[in-house]
Amino acid sequence: MLKIVATPIGNLKDITLRAIEALKTADVIICEDTRETIKLLKAYEIPPKQLLSFYEEVETQKQDEILKLIQDDNVRGVLVSDAGTPLISDPGFKLVRQALRNGIKVEAIPGPTAAITALTISGLPPDKFLFMGYPPEKQSHQKKVLEDLPKKVTVIFYVSPHKITRFLTNLDPNQEIVICRELTKLYEERWSGTVSAALIKFKQPKGEFVVLWHT
Repeated sequence: MLKIVATPIGNLKDITLRAIEALKTADVIICEDTRETIKLLKAYEIPPKQLLSFYEEVETQKQDEILKLIQDDNVRGVLVSDAGTPLISDPGFKLVRQALRNGIKVEAIPGPTAAITALTISGLPPDKFLFMGYPPEKQSHQKKVLEDLPKKVTVIFYVSPHKITRFLTNLDPNQEIVICRELTKLYEERWSGTVSAALIKFKQPKGEFVVLWHT
């Protein structure tokens, strides 16, 4: 059995009762960074568990080992990311897909996701939105993705602090955008304005960014 468990994106109070129960009763926890998961378990006073490191670079080579382990109905496997909901711009999709193909029961325990959290406070139309995850690394690919965005939808991107300037320079300088930063944390920030204003505002960026606008 495999449970996909969402964890807090900043504020530790945002974990659900079901998530805590799943972590407490897990036989094995599949996680991005074992150090981050150890901190999480300690925060909720959950006894140490068997942890399996599972990040993008080793996803393929570790998949069979994990599937063999959780194929046993008596083994309770839990998949977590460092923060937020697994699979959403985080590893796990291939593992979950193969688990389903192998007849392994998969259960989701929902919780925080930065994209939806940002959308709800953005003030932008939420009825039609497109989550794009992280933009492509190559400038040419990034520009193509931005050019091909559909009209009349709210788009959501995750952007790392060291890449925010380059990303913003690929947008129309007059485009009105919303930037959410450090969501649910002490210094949470929601900012709105033009792209050109954002380039001035975030000259020394810190924290993970969620960038939204309506096309």
